[in-house]
Amino acid sequence: MVGILTEKNSAYENFKKALGGVSGIYNGEQFILTHAKGHLYQFEEPYKQVDASLSGKYKSWNIDFLPWDEKEFKWRRIKKPGSDALLKEIYNVLSKCDEIVIATDDDPSGEGELLAWEILSELKLRPRKYSRMYFPDEAAGNIQKAFVSRKEIPSMDKDMDYIKALYRTKWDFISIQFTRIATIFGDGRSVLRQGRLKSAMVWLVGEQLKAVSEYKKTPFYQTRFKDENGNVYTNNSEEKYKNKSDVPSKYKPSGVVVDSKEIKSQPPGKLLDLAALSSILSAKGIKASELLATYQKMYEDQIVSYPRTEDKKITIDQFNELLPKIDAIANVVGVKTSLLTHRIPRKTHISTGCAHGANRPGPVVPKSLADLKKYGKGAAEIYTTLAKNYLAMLAEDYEYEFQKGHIEMYPEFIGKIAVPKKIGYKAVFNYADDDEEKTIGKELGKTASPFIHEGFAKKPTVPTQKWLMKQLEKYDVGTGATRVSTYSEVTDESAKFPLLVDKKGKITMTQCGEMSYRILPGTNIGNIKITEQVMLNMKEIAAGKSDPEKLLAEIRELVKHDIEVMKKNGAAMRTALSIKPVEIKDKVVGEWKGKTIRISSVWGGHTFTNEELNDLFAGKSIKLTGIRSKEGNVYNVIGKLAEQEYKGHKFIGFQREKYV
Repeated sequence: MVGILTEKNSAYENFKKALGGVSGIYNGEQFILTHAKGHLYQFEEPYKQVDASLSGKYKSWNIDFLPWDEKEFKWRRIKKPGSDALLKEIYNVLSKCDEIVIATDDDPSGEGELLAWEILSELKLRPRKYSRMYFPDEAAGNIQKAFVSRKEIPSMDKDMDYIKALYRTKWDFISIQFTRIATIFGDGRSVLRQGRLKSAMVWLVGEQLKAVSEYKKTPFYQTRFKDENGNVYTNNSEEKYKNKSDVPSKYKPSGVVVDSKEIKSQPPGKLLDLAALSSILSAKGIKASELLATYQKMYEDQIVSYPRTEDKKITIDQFNELLPKIDAIANVVGVKTSLLTHRIPRKTHISTGCAHGANRPGPVVPKSLADLKKYGKGAAEIYTTLAKNYLAMLAEDYEYEFQKGHIEMYPEFIGKIAVPKKIGYKAVFNYADDDEEKTIGKELGKTASPFIHEGFAKKPTVPTQKWLMKQLEKYDVGTGATRVSTYSEVTDESAKFPLLVDKKGKITMTQCGEMSYRILPGTNIGNIKITEQVMLNMKEIAAGKSDPEKLLAEIRELVKHDIEVMKKNGAAMRTALSIKPVEIKDKVVGEWKGKTIRISSVWGGHTFTNEELNDLFAGKSIKLTGIRSKEGNVYNVIGKLAEQEYKGHKFIGFQREKYV
């Protein structure tokens, strides 16, 4: 029996349709299906990863206990809340199978392998054979093909996609230390969340906001020429003056000499990734979190393609799959089919080796945009944007005449203009950030006259989601889907300590974001290249060229460096923001009444022992002796953890029940 584990219920349903049922025979082999629900396991808290004798060190937020030694970790996993029934069902199905097939999403980061092996390992499922199905999407034909051509995997330890993903998830788990450091050296009250991508986003936005605030609009004045069609001719060497009255009147009107006219063409822009799509839709009020939720539901019904792709192009097979559906897609989104005359593959958009292909419409074409409302907010906008972007590839190139000329009497003054001739793909979709020739206008004129131009140094761009995503892409930080997911987290208005604020795509900072930004200069976690290095390490691990354990050990030095830097930056930050220094009390972490909490490790001058902490987190009362009051009196008390409030601030801590 071949047992097939899919990533989620929606995939399970598509596999059921493709293979003919929950169980049966396909291609001469007996199979049975089951499914997960994303990750069903997670790492335990740091203090539960180590021996009991070390738990106090990892519970504590005392800076003296950092950096952690990852070799002390057991890397224990626990079931996610509410997963018991599903795990039992998976075990009951797969424990009877001779072969277990991993049929989770083929994510470039190895996330699909990671969540599958977590389940198989923790459930101790040991069939005679493991294998992997690779599929670009959940279309029936691709599922059937993947089943027939599945590849054997010798073992979990030999699955290098799993090994690289495990390294990445361990790295991120260990990086919790950076949050503790930033919080300790912050205001002592706010949790300043750090992470490879979070910190990069905060740093980039902070630097840009600083550049915007420091910009001074200082004018300069310079002679230029303008012809009767409004085209401007400039001399890059022409002197600039601070005052308009200082500009000399040494030029006269003159004829224009056209030096060249050349017909040029510009192909359609690249296909969108999830980050670019989110940037477009954020300006329409669709938040990143809403995009992710709606897109996932649409993908599950094959309305759109796989979301978490790294591809920017598609394969010839993927091109041919959608070609018969082009007119139907165009009709849904209101594009004239007469514009789609380039129905052959473009070298600029087609490539080999694209597992999922770029984000695009799926094989199922909706009857109308109204039918998409059931998927959630922004569904119609998501489909329209993706479809028009894809359809633009099937329209003709944009053509223009590039004209270049100069002022006859003053040849150093040059004019350049792009005169549109054929609008081409721009009639379908135009999201190119920069046209090949930026200045678009009428024909170069016959004569031109001098005028005094008032100019300014270019003002820095106000940070927007589009701007931020371009910066992250420039530095190759994360995939498009990861950028959108992390952006959704740092701008989450419901979070207790959000870092950034998104208002229709425009970004500002919260107080926590400002503190975080000021504490990051010179740190490793704030270095945008840290994610680039982690991604490079993953590739090296997958190729068998690097030892993940040695790479994880390098984090200790990163932490040591950042402790010193954040300590210095934190002091400067509190001064700059007029934040009163607070006594940073040592905190310990534990589970109390089913939730993870942080409490002070000291009460009344008494430091709790590990045994006392274990009793407190278990809800028990403990006895403290020799407590000294401010007046110098000594007394004994019995107390336990309780929810309390002090000056409007709610917290959980030790509360005296009675004196003894």
